[in-house]
Amino acid sequence: MTESITVQIQYETEQIGRLFEVYADLLAHSKQETPNLVEIAALASVLHSFYNGLENIFLAIAKGLDGAAPTGSGWHRDLLARMAQATPKRSPVISPETGEVLTGYMMFRHFYRHSYSFFLEWTKMRDLVTALEDVWKQTRQEFLAFLESLGPKEA
Repeated sequence: MTESITVQIQYETEQIGRLFEVYADLLAHSKQETPNLVEIAALASVLHSFYNGLENIFLAIAKGLDGAAPTGSGWHRDLLARMAQATPKRSPVISPETGEVLTGYMMFRHFYRHSYSFFLEWTKMRDLVTALEDVWKQTRQEFLAFLESLGPKEA
């Protein structure tokens, strides 16, 4: 079971890494100049994809190790909170501090999914975009530590 979770985490981290490669120029540009409407929409898509990748990892862990993913109207919030906690079967996946930071990305992803792109405002996205690479670096390190805690792969 842990091998399939390991494979899922590795796959999603590779895809998130690719996201940063593909959009490197846009991310760098957005730190130097205010993006236009099309660039803002593209950056919103990057933020959305980033958190989707993280949530895919969280769901794999919740279903594979915890036995089930949270349900109900607040399941996204509950899933993120659960990942910062140890369970009888695993150590925490992320630190509480990282969980707090990721809450902003989760909330943005929710807004993005339920809104029209012309409602996007750079002033409300800027901090998420500017911090994105550092947030990913920290989160990725915590994922790697979590993978180590799972021990050797099953034969």
